[in-house]
Amino acid sequence: MSAKLAISRPKEGAAGKTGTWRTFKPVVDRELCNKCGNCERFCPDGTISKEFEIDLEFCKGCGICADVCPKKAIKMVREE
Repeated sequence: MSAKLAISRPKEGAAGKTGTWRTFKPVVDRELCNKCGNCERFCPDGTISKEFEIDLEFCKGCGICADVCPKKAIKMVREE
């Protein structure tokens, strides 16, 4: 029997979407990505989908996804 994890997805809260106050955003290099799933698994806000798309409206730019990527396929880039 396999255990199921409760997964939540971000929603807009009273203060609005959290991505508006981010300083750095993650950018995925699809050529380097081996689809291991670490970024999705470790994202504390659940903003990375199974297809490895990052919801920048809710991403806070913490950089955990870039830190856990074994291929260094995610770079943190300063917001414009």
